[in-house]
Amino acid sequence: MAVGTGQYDGGYSFEGELLLIHLDSGDVVSALQYPREVLGVEWRSETALRLVLAPCDDWENPQAHEQGHAVVVARSDWGAVGQGSIGAEELAAPADPVVKPDHSAEARRFLADLAASAGRQWSVRRRVWAVEGTDDGRVLAALDGVLAESWLPSGDLQWVVEDEEGGRQLVLASDGTSVWTNAERRSRRKGRTWETSAPRLARIAVDTGQVLETLSPGVCTVLVAGDHRTILRPLDYRGKRPQQLLMFDLEGPVDGPEVGAFDLFNHPFVVRRPSRPYMLVGTDPDKPHRDKWVTALHADGTLRRLFPHSWVPEEHHFGGPAVEIGQSLVYAGTVHDGHGLQPGGAYVVRRSLNGSVRWQYRTDHPATALDTDGGAVYVAYNSGALTALDADDGSVRWHTELEVDGAPTVALSLAVAPQGHLLIGTIDGRILECTVSLGTTHQVAIRE
Repeated sequence: MAVGTGQYDGGYSFEGELLLIHLDSGDVVSALQYPREVLGVEWRSETALRLVLAPCDDWENPQAHEQGHAVVVARSDWGAVGQGSIGAEELAAPADPVVKPDHSAEARRFLADLAASAGRQWSVRRRVWAVEGTDDGRVLAALDGVLAESWLPSGDLQWVVEDEEGGRQLVLASDGTSVWTNAERRSRRKGRTWETSAPRLARIAVDTGQVLETLSPGVCTVLVAGDHRTILRPLDYRGKRPQQLLMFDLEGPVDGPEVGAFDLFNHPFVVRRPSRPYMLVGTDPDKPHRDKWVTALHADGTLRRLFPHSWVPEEHHFGGPAVEIGQSLVYAGTVHDGHGLQPGGAYVVRRSLNGSVRWQYRTDHPATALDTDGGAVYVAYNSGALTALDADDGSVRWHTELEVDGAPTVALSLAVAPQGHLLIGTIDGRILECTVSLGTTHQVAIRE
């Protein structure tokens, strides 16, 4: 079976894969040498596969969103096609106008009918971007189409606050009874222009799901937690002018210090269990993505540099998830390379607050989330792997591939609950509750 995937990355690239699925074994081969958005696949014969590919990017090509490259790739035995074996030369073809297919309504009807035939009801449930556990055993989550929701220890849904896009972060408010959450507001192409709806930031009562207040900061923001305050960092990354932090408590907003412009690839640095707010800030006002430092916002409202984000001077590191342990930070990231992520180019590192490296752990896949119980650091990867590292020396305690009922999945969010078990939010809308030991994980789906 040939499956085409992909989308526009929001910057200037169209990325995706051609997946060849072996139906007997379930093995999957990603056949393209370089990422390309695959708009259409059609078997012309047992040996010929017709592909429609989006342009590589829209750099200096405003028509790229309405164009496609149609090619026919021939193989005598498609079952023998290897990973990345279809190169760019074989996919070269003129760009012609193309109507991008939308099979979503057809797919929804198919899934609804399939569920009905099994006596069940189907509904869309997708990426769980944040999970948090409460002291009384409830689970809070933010996901696509849902600003926030609460699940009881029994596994029953307690309340849900819906949203057109969905929540991305959860930060408990200083009162201990409410939670801040922010909604994604993506730019959508309408003709040849881009439109973005108004951002949404809300504080929600944990016990009832009541929206206590809604803020409209004017631009989309990232929530930065720490020191009983909620910090908003603007995401107005198209401009180079300095941005001003907004600091919120239950008394209202207070202007914070200026920081450099936010870059979506470089500056994500969500720190769990922080004693104070941390963030990545560039030192060059004209190129804020360069020379990034880990900085801390102190109680007096000043922003102070702690250490350079990259401990290797010649390497440029992208930001990632983090957690504070004592007088140190454990954080994940990737090393920039012009040819894409290289083997060993993803890492988890523990650094003292003076910048010294206590340990580092290198992998081939970026981390999506991490947290700690003090003894172990639990790391989820975009490959579907879940790893526990010893917090003291970074050695691997255990490693597993995340599965639910035998089907692989990927964790987008992860949190150690107050009760000690792991909460995992997956790319396919599940929330998993996992008990852990030194050698194994046992996972129980709360929601499927």
